[in-house]
Amino acid sequence: MDQRLTDEELAPVLEPVATARGLPNRHYVDQTWFETERDKLFFDGWAGIGFAKDVPANGDAMPITLLGQPLVAIRGRDGKLRVFLNICRHRGMILIREAGPIRGAIRCPYHSWCYDLDGALKATPHVGGPGHNSHEAIHREDLGLVEVPSYVWRDVIFINISGEAPPFETAHRVAIERWREFDGPLFHSGADSGFRLDVATNWKLAVENYCESYHLPWVHPGLNSYSRLEDHYNIEEPGAFSGQGTTVYRQLADEKGLVFPDTPGLGDRWQTAAEYIALYPNVLFGVHRDHSFAILLEPVAIDRTAEHVEIYYHAEEALEEDHTALRARNSALWETVFKEDIFVVEGMQRGRHANGFDGGKFSPVMDSPTHMFHRWVATRLA
Repeated sequence: MDQRLTDEELAPVLEPVATARGLPNRHYVDQTWFETERDKLFFDGWAGIGFAKDVPANGDAMPITLLGQPLVAIRGRDGKLRVFLNICRHRGMILIREAGPIRGAIRCPYHSWCYDLDGALKATPHVGGPGHNSHEAIHREDLGLVEVPSYVWRDVIFINISGEAPPFETAHRVAIERWREFDGPLFHSGADSGFRLDVATNWKLAVENYCESYHLPWVHPGLNSYSRLEDHYNIEEPGAFSGQGTTVYRQLADEKGLVFPDTPGLGDRWQTAAEYIALYPNVLFGVHRDHSFAILLEPVAIDRTAEHVEIYYHAEEALEEDHTALRARNSALWETVFKEDIFVVEGMQRGRHANGFDGGKFSPVMDSPTHMFHRWVATRLA
């Protein structure tokens, strides 16, 4: 790839929003760019890979693949969640193929090398010949599972595959502080509070659409009927996240007036406010007084994205039986909203094959959160 030409095509993206153009077409349809983004946007920073709720008990393990990288999240005997490369240090065999509890040690099915839940290599049967389980050339202390730096925020498991990013608490300090009031426990009720959407689009278009409220009147008329375009504001933190918020949040209630309990200790502004941010590269968050959600974008291919949506409540009472119908209604509402976006992001993906499209023009007022995401991509690639 000619870096000079790359920098030239990205230069218009780095302009101020009023004069900028969007990312060129090939960033959405060219496999070479897809692979470059894998390294620069996902592996070099903090990317979301899964949810801690899916590894609930000590000894539980969950294999995950991120852009071809075989990973496994394991909750150790000490309760700590760790992420490792899901390969044996002997011949690179995949270790864990299905999610579930680990009985005893992690055993490689190929030559039976065994690892503890913290990754330490514990057994190397016959490594020195039949009946000899050690050898002077095999130093077990140097051959534990390769741990990948990880961090859990708002139940999302983030990893830094390169190991070169600043600590998560440093890289995303502003987001953590912005939502410090929501730091309490998150409660998930299971299958009625999660769903998956498979979308024929590049993952970036899902981020771009989520960042802005400009499309609400035409794509989400139900939401816009009470939380109007003029009730929204932009949220921007260069190099980290962008999105939008509303000053008009209407709490869901059933026919008897039952609602979900509020987050304890919230400030007054959150009685009517809600915020939605895209934490770069691939996690979309929403917070409200009584519940939150996280959307993990999994890039399946250059033109296919899996959206893993999980909804959380801020008080355990929301999981009780009398809230069952309300939880189902809440999940159905959000699924309807997110499905309304599918034709948009799939339409933009098809549009990126048009030879005459130059990346598009931004509204300086309405599109600045989306432009900020484009600038982040261009800065990391240029």
